[in-house]
Amino acid sequence: MNLFKTDEDLIRDFHNVWHPCTQMKDHETRPPLLIERAAGVHLFDADGNRYLDVIASWWVNILGHNHPRINQAIKNQMEKFSHVMFAGLTHKPAIDLAETLVNSSSPNLTKVFFSDNGSTAVEVALKQSLQYWVQTGNPEKKQFVYLKDGYHGETLGALSVCGSDLFRDKFEPVLMQNREVVGPDCFRCPYGLTPDSCQAECFEPMQKTLEQNHATVAAVIIEPLVQGAAGMKMYPPIYLKKLEEACNACDVHTIYDEVAVGFGRTGALFVSEHHGLQPTFLCLSKGITSGVLPLAATLTEEKIYAAFYDEFASMKMFIHSHSYSANALACAAANETLALLQEEGFMAGLQPKMDALKEGGRQLETLPWCGEFRQTGMIAAVELVKDRDRKEPFPWQQRVGHQIFLEGLKRGVYMRPLGNVVYFIPPLVIETNEIQTMIDTAYECIDKVLGGK
Repeated sequence: MNLFKTDEDLIRDFHNVWHPCTQMKDHETRPPLLIERAAGVHLFDADGNRYLDVIASWWVNILGHNHPRINQAIKNQMEKFSHVMFAGLTHKPAIDLAETLVNSSSPNLTKVFFSDNGSTAVEVALKQSLQYWVQTGNPEKKQFVYLKDGYHGETLGALSVCGSDLFRDKFEPVLMQNREVVGPDCFRCPYGLTPDSCQAECFEPMQKTLEQNHATVAAVIIEPLVQGAAGMKMYPPIYLKKLEEACNACDVHTIYDEVAVGFGRTGALFVSEHHGLQPTFLCLSKGITSGVLPLAATLTEEKIYAAFYDEFASMKMFIHSHSYSANALACAAANETLALLQEEGFMAGLQPKMDALKEGGRQLETLPWCGEFRQTGMIAAVELVKDRDRKEPFPWQQRVGHQIFLEGLKRGVYMRPLGNVVYFIPPLVIETNEIQTMIDTAYECIDKVLGGK
C-alpha cells in the first residue's frame, strides 16, 4: 500500500488513529489534513497551505483559532491550578461561569450542572428529568418525545432521543423506547406554507402526542430553530412558543439542546432567552469555550433542584459525575469567551455579517441545483437537489457533498457538507470579505461537481 508518499506522521496516524464519523478506508488514498497551526478563521497544514475554516471545526470555534485573550486566560489559571475534583471542592472560575450563565439565560434557569461535552449535557437533562418525576411521585413519566431527524449526541441515552437512523439504527436493540414525532420541514412543507407566514401548523403531531401521552411523558427535547445534523433544517420560533404552551398545559418538561446554536450563532447569546422562552432544561457546550477545551453545562430551574434537595438519608441527590466536571482551565476559557461575546457592540457587529451571508445566499440560489438557501443568524445552508421542481435529492451513494468538500480543499476552503447540504457556520469573527470568499468558493465547487451531471 502506497500511503501518502513518505509522510511519517500521516503513516503513523493511519496505523494507530481511528477518526470519528470517518470510513477509514477512504484514508488509504486521501489522508486527513495534518494541521500544524491555526489563527483566526484559518487552518495551516504541514505543507504551509491555508484553509478558511467555514464550519468552525465542527461548530465549536466561535471566536477564531488561537485567540490571544482566551489563551491568556488559560495561562493565568494554569499558574494557579489546572484541575480539581468538583465534589466537595469548588473554585472561582466555575462560580463565575455559573453566575454568568444564569444571568444571561432565561430568568427561570437558576442552577448549573457542569459536564464535559454536548452528549453528556443532554444525558444530564434526561436523567434529572426522570429522577425529578420519580422523586415527586410520578414514576410513570419515563418517556421522552423527540423530533424526526433530531440529533442530541451519540451516547446511548442521547441516541434514544435521536431521530436519525444514520446514528441510531445499529444500536436500536439496546436503546430506551421513546416517542418520535414528525417535526417542522419548511423546505418540503406538507402544508404548502412558508416560514415567514405560517402559524406552525406542523405542530399538530406534537400537540396530539402530548395530549394523548402526557401521563407517561417526562420531557420533550428539541434543537431550537435549527436541526443541525439533519442538514441545518430551520424553522420559525412560533413552533417553540406552541411547544412551551403545550408542555406547560400537559405538565411536561422541555429540554432545549442549544449545544450547536448557543453563544451567538443565531445572532443572540441563546435562542431561548432571546425569544422569551423558559425551557425546563438548557443544554450547552461546543462554543462555550470557543472550541479551546471540552466543557458543557446543563441549566435548570429551582423547582427541579428543589426535588433533589433534602437530608442525606433521603438519597435524593443527583448521582452523576465526571472526572473533569468544571475543569478550571475550561471554565477560565469559557469566562473569557463570554466576556468577549458580551462586550458592547459585539452582537450588533454580527448584523453586517449576517447581511453578507444573506446576500451570498442570493448568489447560491442562481445555481440550478439549489433547492433552498436557508439562514438563521450566522448559520446558513444550501440544500442541493437533482430536480429543483420536484425537490428530488441526489442519491446518497453519489457522495455529492464529499466531492464538493474535496474541491473546496483545492481552493483553500475547509467545508464538510452534511450529505447534499453545503452549510456555513463560520467563526463569528469572520470578516465580510471572507464571507464572500466562502460563498464564491462554494459556488465554484458546486458548479464543478454538478455541472457535468
